[in-house]
Amino acid sequence: MTRRRRTACLLTGLVAVAATTQTACGAGTPSTRPPASYDDAVRADSPAFYLLLGAGKGPRESGAALEPAYHHAPGVTSMPNGDRASLFDGTSQYVEIPDDDRLSVTTTGELTVEAWIRPDTLTFTRTAGAGYVNWLGKVSSSDARTEWLARMYSRDNTEARANRISGYVFNRGGGLGAGSYFEDRVSPGRWIHYALVVNTREKSRAYPTGYVKVYKDGMLRDQDALDEYDITPSNTDAPMRIGTAGTKSYFKGAIGKVAVYDSEVPQSRLAAHHRAMKAHPRKSAVGA
Repeated sequence: MTRRRRTACLLTGLVAVAATTQTACGAGTPSTRPPASYDDAVRADSPAFYLLLGAGKGPRESGAALEPAYHHAPGVTSMPNGDRASLFDGTSQYVEIPDDDRLSVTTTGELTVEAWIRPDTLTFTRTAGAGYVNWLGKVSSSDARTEWLARMYSRDNTEARANRISGYVFNRGGGLGAGSYFEDRVSPGRWIHYALVVNTREKSRAYPTGYVKVYKDGMLRDQDALDEYDITPSNTDAPMRIGTAGTKSYFKGAIGKVAVYDSEVPQSRLAAHHRAMKAHPRKSAVGA
């Protein structure tokens, strides 16, 4: 079984959290009771970093050492529960978080990256490679320092991977990465709950050096071995970016609630997060 750890939390975003009676990341063992909100469900699993997004004119920070920089003024939109998310134009807008060990697989040997995305197009304008957008990741602009990323393919890509959504972990110098994916029909304007897991600690005959997993809406969709491409994750000084990864391709649509954990969050908890978003709709905060 995956061992759970408690870590200091980095919590960043526009939504005020001081009124909660919990600590910034939640306290104690996650409760089996229904969560009061999506944020409470995430905090109960002790994220190392949690960015609420949707700051609009700039970040407002709460209890965090890392300050996100909003480049080219991303817009603001609403998530299914009415909370704010950032809206990206697909040409230049992104959010950048400075390098920190807690964002790297190598710190504990385990990493979970969780986010909500809402593609607003099926054919992206600024793509890379065969026609994809790296919409979240810890990658340098030159690709010389590469750790992990999340990707979505444009419908018109040259590899017949129409709107495939995937996640990869790489060797330091980039190149081919070990990845998992799902390739479903995507509807513009519809929210998707995404999670990428990298684990170098849990080993087996099938996964001798660990594995990578990808989840959609709280359900495991794919799992692949790190040794397939001889991947040994590294710790680099690359920042984490949202809306882009290496500043070569840009996501058009909305992204919200980005959480990074220094452990493998189990499927039961990711499913609970998904349910919490759907269970607590409220009036949009945008424009309030």
